[in-house]
Amino acid sequence: MIIVNIDEFQSHYEGVAYLNEDDKTIPSAAVRFRTRDKSADFNFRTDGILPIDPKTSMTGSWEDVKKNYALGAVISQFADVSGSWGRDSLQFSWVTDTKTTGSCILPRSKADEASDLVPLNKRWEEYKTHVATLEERRYLFRGQNEPWRLRTSFHRKGRADLERFLNTDIPLLHRHLSARTRHFFNLQDSDQNGAFFNLIQHHGYPTPLLDWSYSPYVAAFFAYRGVSNEKASSADADAKVRILVFDQAQWNTDWKQARQLIMAGPHLSIIEFVAVENERMIPQQAASTVTNIDDIESYVAFREKDKGRVYLSAIDLPLRDRRQVIRELGYMGITAGALFPGLDGACEELKERNFEL
Repeated sequence: MIIVNIDEFQSHYEGVAYLNEDDKTIPSAAVRFRTRDKSADFNFRTDGILPIDPKTSMTGSWEDVKKNYALGAVISQFADVSGSWGRDSLQFSWVTDTKTTGSCILPRSKADEASDLVPLNKRWEEYKTHVATLEERRYLFRGQNEPWRLRTSFHRKGRADLERFLNTDIPLLHRHLSARTRHFFNLQDSDQNGAFFNLIQHHGYPTPLLDWSYSPYVAAFFAYRGVSNEKASSADADAKVRILVFDQAQWNTDWKQARQLIMAGPHLSIIEFVAVENERMIPQQAASTVTNIDDIESYVAFREKDKGRVYLSAIDLPLRDRRQVIRELGYMGITAGALFPGLDGACEELKERNFEL
């Protein structure tokens, strides 16, 4: 399996490529690269090639990793790469200093295409009846204004290189936000590092996290949030909002979960972060998925086929039902003021009450 994560800069492209070997007697490897310009045809020599530790799925030094392989095994130091990219694919080949060669054609991600999920279409009363039959805390729910494909805000912004995110974005955010938070986050501590990620996610910075809730009603609030009653009432009869339903309990059982962001292979992991400086997590009954995957929906479908299971499904609700749904959610105590403690949430709730007639 070959995974290439590419970021676009003003004058060039750069990123990281992972070569995951099916033959476990051969070390997998990762390499950073940078093109000379943005031409569709390219050639370059990579930076140093790093082996991937088979126990952690993270890069390490050859001195530490080689004990997992046969005596006398070696790893290449660099590769000369040439290839081209087009609308539908990226293709390239390489030859290393140890004269190993390879080539591949990688299809473009489907992440910006329409969702392939076939939803259940339900009215609000039917939705309430349906979710009442679901096993408690087995599922996570996510509300969306439209039936978009499942994708993190980080990837929707066109970013892919998570090493750059960790080594450039996070230190910059930490420096700027430390003056504005009561707690100083120790990013070397895994719990605090995760809490910092979750904090910036909840305050609008694009991250490789997706927000979910254990409550199907909190998810319904987010599905209709940001849509006015006027827009909803004048919408087409077939206009929908979407609730995604993720069988997190079965996913946790079937697939290894990782707390680190950077791994050589694809992963989608479920994490409940510590609520440091983040009062929203508790009323939202929040959990998160963290991933290095752009097209999450296709990845989950691939795993579903592998196991013969259904992990991800969708329920579509009529956009026109907004007024009724928001009113009933308010009776349940699910309002902007409750879900977003502070001035912003209080003002949003009062705006709904006084202007959304």
